[in-house]
Amino acid sequence: MTKIRAAVVGYGNVGRGVMASIRNNPDFELAGVVSRSPERVKKAVSGIPVMKLDNPSAWIEALRPDVAILCGGSKDDLPRQGPELCRHVTTVDSFDNHSRIPEYFAAMNENATAAGKVAVISTGWDPGMFSLQRVLAGAFMPGARAYGFYGLGPKGGLSMGHSDALRTIPGVRDARQYTHAVPDAIERVRKGENPVFEPGDMHTRECFVVLEPDADPAAVTKAIMEMPGYFAPYQTTVNFVTQEELDQQYQGFPHDGLVVAAAVTGNGNPALTEYRCLWGSNPEATANILVAHARAAVRLQREGRSGAFTILDIPPAYFTTLSRDELLKHWM
Repeated sequence: MTKIRAAVVGYGNVGRGVMASIRNNPDFELAGVVSRSPERVKKAVSGIPVMKLDNPSAWIEALRPDVAILCGGSKDDLPRQGPELCRHVTTVDSFDNHSRIPEYFAAMNENATAAGKVAVISTGWDPGMFSLQRVLAGAFMPGARAYGFYGLGPKGGLSMGHSDALRTIPGVRDARQYTHAVPDAIERVRKGENPVFEPGDMHTRECFVVLEPDADPAAVTKAIMEMPGYFAPYQTTVNFVTQEELDQQYQGFPHDGLVVAAAVTGNGNPALTEYRCLWGSNPEATANILVAHARAAVRLQREGRSGAFTILDIPPAYFTTLSRDELLKHWM
């Protein structure tokens, strides 16, 4: 077996999850870690090449990756890193700002196509798995709207992207954001109403923020409430806590979600589809999905394909190590 060499770009929660996932996928090997702060990463890992991010030609030549798995945040990291790195190497990322996916896709597609590389974007469980379920529901039940809900339990679900966005605000030392689904909205969909929701009708957001010593709580709260694409359209609660409280009371990275759609078939018969996921670790969930898409990206590259792709463009068989015969025999 010729193993897929993967470079992990970014050593945060998702990056560490990708490294763990690579160990569980025998067709992969870790080529190395690329970071803005290689000295910090070297203190945390051993026996693994660690290189500085800002010179792509150098680390690509040294690590010889078949694919770079980009693990940075969607607010600031990926919009800069993605279009630059896909000029040099096949990439996979989890860009998750839904409203900006069309422009991000266009930038990645232009650069990857010109370089003859593959760039798989916006993969994870949403966008990603849930994107596919929404498309399937709409195709199989014409006229249905498919809706995604997140944070179904009483504690809600931890959003990595929104937590990362909070930490970019001046005066914020650390933060976590939990999303809560609105139960009445779910029931309206299940009843087949096909409602037209505003962004804030389906979810509320709860923020737990640790301030820097000289930070102004009012200014931080204002910055959170007015952040477009993240908090501005939503009912948002901001709680200021100590670092100790954040570490002790808001441990772990659980998240869950549901895609639900309802409609009627040709003779007026009711139809309902639901797709549910429950993750004990949100970053590890995203990491495992990234690695499966990295496998698909390398297969597309080896076929001579180039440009940007999403989960909607990739045959499901490309994500798995199973052969066609195994898939037909055991999974059909």
